[in-house]
Amino acid sequence: MAKLDSNKIKLGIAPIGWTNDDMPDLGAENSFQQCISEMALAGFVGCEVGGAFPQDPAVLKHYLDVRGLQVCNAWFSAFFTTKDLATAKKEFIEHAKFLHAMGSNVIGGSDQGYSIQGKLDVGIFSGKPEATAEQWKNLIDGYNAVGKICKEEYGMDVCYHHHMGTHVQTIKEVERFLADTDSRYVSLNYDCGHFVFSGEDALEALKKFIGRTKHIHLKDVRNQMRDEAKSQDSSFLDAVRSGVFTVPGDGSLDFDPLFDVVEKSNYEGWMVVEAEQDPAKANPFEYAVKARKFIKEHTGL
Repeated sequence: MAKLDSNKIKLGIAPIGWTNDDMPDLGAENSFQQCISEMALAGFVGCEVGGAFPQDPAVLKHYLDVRGLQVCNAWFSAFFTTKDLATAKKEFIEHAKFLHAMGSNVIGGSDQGYSIQGKLDVGIFSGKPEATAEQWKNLIDGYNAVGKICKEEYGMDVCYHHHMGTHVQTIKEVERFLADTDSRYVSLNYDCGHFVFSGEDALEALKKFIGRTKHIHLKDVRNQMRDEAKSQDSSFLDAVRSGVFTVPGDGSLDFDPLFDVVEKSNYEGWMVVEAEQDPAKANPFEYAVKARKFIKEHTGL
């Protein structure tokens, strides 16, 4: 069993198990205060930010402080491939300012200009976009630009989230993205679940990218649901609704080798449970407790 150092690594959880911003009907009955209270009660010390969260840093900080929670990241949809650089950069930096005010040193997310992850009428495998040379250049230029600003002006790490249905999904695409971006300013938000869903080896990916990884998402995959999504050419959101993702220890992925890689690396930062499911089928508090117990048993954290 890996033994992870609590002085180096903190555990957070994302609100997407309670309320899904891409499918608002999932978890519409769950309030913001219920969500963060259950996060804290389950034993997590950090959280990411969802659409139901207050956007005023002072208001949000009060709600989190009394529960012993800290913001560690918040997804951002960038559009460097479809908007002019100045506009896309301005939007990104506004988001960075909010996170900086909340005490986060990480900004995660991906480029959504040609993403199909939110399109219900496009198969997640058959419809995957491939970047043109111009799109790729705009993507790289955009992330290098905001990465430099965020690092030099705010002391924050921009961590790209590879994601199903985007230009940066596979190991090969992540490798290309990291090779083309400036390592001083752009890092990786590693997500084992998205690598598995894509058909990649999550362990191989972590070994390859741990040196550029500054934020980690932990999600498990139900292989049966993944295979069904591929055979039926389901959309990403339909696959999520059907239960392709779950919390660590509840699916098909062996996490122990992943935790071993983290232990042997110099990784310092957050590991965040980010497992979107239908809250009506997977009670978010119960699954948060299940994830927290599994991580403690397998890492000591």
